[in-house]
Amino acid sequence: MVPVPPDVAFAVSQTTAPLRYRWDPFVREQRLLDGATRPGKGVRTFTRSRHGFVMVSQYVSFAPPTNVGMKMLRGPWFFEMFAGGWRFAAAEEAPGHTLATWRYSFRCRPAFLRPVAERLGHLLLGHDINRRIHAYARGCTDPVVLAAARQALEDGYGPAGR
Repeated sequence: MVPVPPDVAFAVSQTTAPLRYRWDPFVREQRLLDGATRPGKGVRTFTRSRHGFVMVSQYVSFAPPTNVGMKMLRGPWFFEMFAGGWRFAAAEEAPGHTLATWRYSFRCRPAFLRPVAERLGHLLLGHDINRRIHAYARGCTDPVVLAAARQALEDGYGPAGR
C-alpha cells in the first residue's frame, strides 16, 4: 500500500534513469532501446541488476494507471523464461492510497537442475522483490520522485529521469 493515488503510483513505477536509481535498489543501469523516449507496449528495455546480470525485456502490456507487464527477450543463462507484471488499484479502505501488486514468474534451465534452481531462485528473487517493493513504497513518499512523477502526468505521461 502506498500513500498516493494509482496514477501517481504507476508513474513512479515507470520512472527512468537517473531518477529510477533514487528509489530502485535492484537496478544499476536501465535504458529504453530502439530510440524510445517513453515506456509503452512493445518498447524494449536494457537492465543491469545490482548483481551485474543483464536482461533485455519488452513491455507486453502498458495500461496507465492500472497495469504494466514485461517479458524477457534475452537474459541470464539460468533463466529459460522470465516475466513480470505490476498492478495498481485504488485502496478502498484508504482513500488516496494505492495497492501495488507485483508478480513475477520464471523458469530456470537446465531442466535437470530446475527443481533445485527454482527453489533457490524463489528465495533469492523473493528477497530482491521484497527489498524492491519496500524501496518503491519509500519512493512514493520521496518529494523529488513524486514531483517528477506528477510532472510526467501533467506532460501527458512519459515518466522521465528528471
